[in-house]
Amino acid sequence: MSVNRRPPLPLDGVKVIDFTQVMLGPCATQVLADYGADVIKIERPGTGDLSRTSVSNDSAGLNNPVFSSLNRNKRSVTLDLRQPEARAIVVKMAETADVVVNNFRPGVMERMGFGFDALSKINPRLIYAFGTGFGTSGPYAHKGGQDVLAQAMSGAMARRADASVPFTVYPTALADYAAGMHLVQAILLALLQREKTGRGQVVSVSLYDSMLAMQMQEAAMHMMRARELNWAAYPLTGVFETADGALVLVGAFKTNPLRDISAALGIDDLSADSRFATFEMQVQNRAALHAIFRTQFKANTTAHWLSRLEAQDLLCAPVKSLADALADGQTAANGMLVSAAGADETVKLVGSPVHLADAPLVVRRPPPKLGEHTAAVLAEYGAIPATVGAK
Repeated sequence: MSVNRRPPLPLDGVKVIDFTQVMLGPCATQVLADYGADVIKIERPGTGDLSRTSVSNDSAGLNNPVFSSLNRNKRSVTLDLRQPEARAIVVKMAETADVVVNNFRPGVMERMGFGFDALSKINPRLIYAFGTGFGTSGPYAHKGGQDVLAQAMSGAMARRADASVPFTVYPTALADYAAGMHLVQAILLALLQREKTGRGQVVSVSLYDSMLAMQMQEAAMHMMRARELNWAAYPLTGVFETADGALVLVGAFKTNPLRDISAALGIDDLSADSRFATFEMQVQNRAALHAIFRTQFKANTTAHWLSRLEAQDLLCAPVKSLADALADGQTAANGMLVSAAGADETVKLVGSPVHLADAPLVVRRPPPKLGEHTAAVLAEYGAIPATVGAK
């Protein structure tokens, strides 16, 4: 009788000891878990990962959706690392682990006896990965790291389409996600290099560096030409309200996009107006140009204007809510929504943006309850919870 077996995943056989919490680390280790790694999540007894409780949860006894979004396909083990017996079992885990990941402040892992120097002595093949707020040296190395702080201190928050608009916090955790994905890259590169050298190594990322890297084009222009590059401030780019919503327009990659925008709006060719005849004049008179756009767009619906703009082969899109985007047919077509039945509820999550033809994402394990796998994992190392300070 044939047995149905799942196809091998890229990271089958890779064991990850995961001390991370909140977002930077967990979104990195979730990618590893999604593609086959055995990720053992070490959590504090009683409280666990801060994302279990940092945002209010309407359903007592159920995992917080914020935690769930970052922790599928992992196993949760609770250990009181103040206890020497618990620290000893972590050391035993590290003996056969491929990767240890943390996002504590510098020095915390070392104080617990889990620094790279200590662990690499017992496992020279170990890849020791971590994320910080600002790096491991320099004036901010010991400053607490957080997404919004990285937005502010990297220069990203100061860059706006319109200088008259107050500074604001971007409402999605850009730095956390970017640094998390950079941490995945670092770990995968180290695993590949280990195949050549047989040795593990330290790999690290920071929120600060990731935010600087996201501004690579703007930074190069500043350093090499002493000019500001601001894509959002381009004169033919903007967000405009319509009679029933809003749309975004990007007038680019055409010989004379302003002529085509004018045609779509049903007005005289603005590129023939001396105020807007060149790109430089459009930049100088952007406020007047956008005032014309706003008046026209407000006079009809989003669907009406999208149809007319697309007929001119202009880049445009409706401004949608997250709820609209989740319900969009393109989201379904891309397989970006996944669900899995847990012990208490069916979790509904955003899937992976990485699509491997031979390794499609499967939620093999729903996000774990706090300590759900403690007994089973400890048994794999010949221990029982009562003997190692686990609960």
